[in-house]
Amino acid sequence: MVYKLSATLTGHTSDARLPGPPVRALSSPAEDLILSASRDSTAIVWRAAAPTAFAQESVFHPSSRYVNAVAFLPPTPEAPKGYAVTGDQDGIINVYSLEPAKDNPDYTLLGHSGNICGLRTTPGGQIVSCSWDATARVWKNFSSLYELKGHEHSVWDILAVNEEEYITGSADKIVKVWKQNKVVHSFSPHNGVVRSLALIPDIGFASCADNEIRVWTVNGDLVYTLTGHTSFIYQLAVLPNGDLVSSSEDRSVRVWKDGECAQVLVHPAISVWTVSTMPNGDIVSGASDKNVRIFSAAEERWAPEGDLKAFDDLIAQQSLSAHDVEQVKVETSDALSTPGKKVGQTLLVSNGDVTEVYQWDGSVWQRIGERAEAPSGGEKPKAYFEGKEYDYVWNVAIEDGEPALKLPYNVTEVPADAATRFLERNGLPLSHVSTVVDFIYQNTPGQMLGPRTGDEYADPFTGASRYRSNASGPSPAAAPPASSYMDPYTGASRYQSPASTQQNSAPASSYMDPYTGASRYSGGGAQAAVAASPPPKAAATGILPVYSPVLLKEGNLPAMKAKLHQYNDGLQSEISTMAQALYPEEIRAVDEAFSYVQSCSTGNRPANPLGAAHIDGIIHILERWPSSLHLPVLDLGRLIVAFCPEAVRPAGLKERFFSALFAAAQWTATSTPAFPSTSKPAEMNVMLVFRALANVMQESASAADGPWLGEMLKLVAQAPYEKLTPMQRKPRATMVLNVSCLTLFTPLDAASRSVHLSMIADVLSTEKTDSESVYRALVGLGNVVYAAKQHKAPLGGADAALVTRSIKDLPSRFNEDRIRNVVVEVGALLVSGVL
Repeated sequence: MVYKLSATLTGHTSDARLPGPPVRALSSPAEDLILSASRDSTAIVWRAAAPTAFAQESVFHPSSRYVNAVAFLPPTPEAPKGYAVTGDQDGIINVYSLEPAKDNPDYTLLGHSGNICGLRTTPGGQIVSCSWDATARVWKNFSSLYELKGHEHSVWDILAVNEEEYITGSADKIVKVWKQNKVVHSFSPHNGVVRSLALIPDIGFASCADNEIRVWTVNGDLVYTLTGHTSFIYQLAVLPNGDLVSSSEDRSVRVWKDGECAQVLVHPAISVWTVSTMPNGDIVSGASDKNVRIFSAAEERWAPEGDLKAFDDLIAQQSLSAHDVEQVKVETSDALSTPGKKVGQTLLVSNGDVTEVYQWDGSVWQRIGERAEAPSGGEKPKAYFEGKEYDYVWNVAIEDGEPALKLPYNVTEVPADAATRFLERNGLPLSHVSTVVDFIYQNTPGQMLGPRTGDEYADPFTGASRYRSNASGPSPAAAPPASSYMDPYTGASRYQSPASTQQNSAPASSYMDPYTGASRYSGGGAQAAVAASPPPKAAATGILPVYSPVLLKEGNLPAMKAKLHQYNDGLQSEISTMAQALYPEEIRAVDEAFSYVQSCSTGNRPANPLGAAHIDGIIHILERWPSSLHLPVLDLGRLIVAFCPEAVRPAGLKERFFSALFAAAQWTATSTPAFPSTSKPAEMNVMLVFRALANVMQESASAADGPWLGEMLKLVAQAPYEKLTPMQRKPRATMVLNVSCLTLFTPLDAASRSVHLSMIADVLSTEKTDSESVYRALVGLGNVVYAAKQHKAPLGGADAALVTRSIKDLPSRFNEDRIRNVVVEVGALLVSGVL
């Protein structure tokens, strides 16, 4: 049984300003009826006059915003042809009679407070809906019957097993089985967002997350797993014979039979957003190219031979990035005579100067495009805009009679970042971000777009890693630009280093901060207990050792909070990014964090500290939000660990938190960001990671646990100080100082101490102008030397030589008393035999 194209339905129109609205939802309850919903704010009723000839019967306009869900309600005496049910971005469900059809709905169902992302109906006339407001609802007689509350995040799909049993799948990665409005079973079927569900007769149901499909009994017992898609799966449907169908961002619909992929239906589009099945076994798909397509296994319903060839040619003309196909050996044309080993297998065939891409569809090798490589980094960009070179500069016509607008783009940019910049520059609504992204993808065939992160796919809207089988990696990140040493929201100075530093003495029970004169330990309470036996100072009038870390707590909190909520509102208003918007509990956690930090900054530390839930919130937002929106989230995170270090104390939480921060800066143990930074946003992200690391190096946060601290030092040491920008250098110098404060209490192992010393020496030997960074690193060096004596752990020969070289010419390069004084103290420690 082979499926081929039966018909292509064109009718959904372009966005009012820019091209490219995808078909987002389908319902095909009868052989002669299809309902489709689109981002063009319409729902269309398609009726068949002949087996392959569908035409528009009615067009409904439920909303001025996106229509994201559609379903068919069986006929009643009042509506002999049944009803079309639509769900829109405003959370409103509209019900339209198909006869007589009119643009005003017969019923409007209110109750949801967020985007409707799924609709189903039952033979008994119920409507079931699910929403990004984290609830599902059951409606009977056009009134609310049940509200299904229990999921923590958006409910992406809902099934009606019968008139009393329902199944929901959510962004919280949980599936719940309901009896009326009570949960009778709950389990976690995947490690990712559960995007779609489908009932499978005599078995149970199927669920999908990332590129994986799993089939379950209703009690949550796994039956089998289906893999084959190479990117996100968006929709599942079931054929009348029980076979499963799925649609994906990998441009395909796949048919699954007996636990195996039986056929791959490649589309000439970026993504296939939705799929549905008809009672006669035909498959209906809706794609990002705004077309509805019907595929049939019945030869009598296949499109004419000329149309089939034109469709195959359209697919064959697609250019695919090398990262969109399996990395296999390029063969000669003789390889096409050997059958494929599995449906969906990819074959690369050399044909002159072109590498053709073929896919085994179960019977023949289908040509699905050509492999194209992205421009190499050494190639000269092809166009100019405002004096800068770009790979592309397009003319985009926004309104008739108005001049075209210039859209510049480099293939190494996250498409959403370029789209946002274009809209902001031209005063256009940010709700068009995804439309501009679609335009960029349509006009860069064959290119791998986004920052280069090895063998990873990048989400076109967020810059985050797309899903790829057997691969994982960091999420590229970026942040709004800001001037060096300036508040990124207001331009005000974040940190003003003192003109001079006074040498303060401190009694044994109260050690003074040499930068501010403030006391760290009060001689009582919890902090005093932590420092119950600090080593005595070498001299009452000296600077070394310094026990108090320098915490980077400055920030414009109202502006930061306003920016974070502004970004969230922008995500909420766009269909392609709504899933990334904050959930209600996340908004509460963020607001609580801002309130706590604000109180602490005014000297009124709240009685109830922040906890793991607030740190988890920051982690989840960083993992989900677009890279261009990370800045206020990163900044809030570094303030939380500054004012409430105990928030990261639970086992494993600190590791997860900083793993998320480094991922936001495109930084892992095997991959570092570009140094020097290739853009101001990337520069800001790295700077904020350094600030957060500096702030967490407090004894009250238990930051001195050896393995984690050693790993952090090795990771940060990957970036040579000389390649850092001035904005990044001071917080990194602060971090190495604060680590040295910790080592006065808890020694590092020899290997980690050597890495720490080399980082300090890197600052002292490289920095030529910023005496503040030099002073902080120098004090850190003095602490390390002092700790070596205190802990009876002499420095090795190489480390000792490094210390001597580091201080040798500092007084001549930086003619400041404070630097000379510390150099003298370090020299005295050397003479006293610390080494």
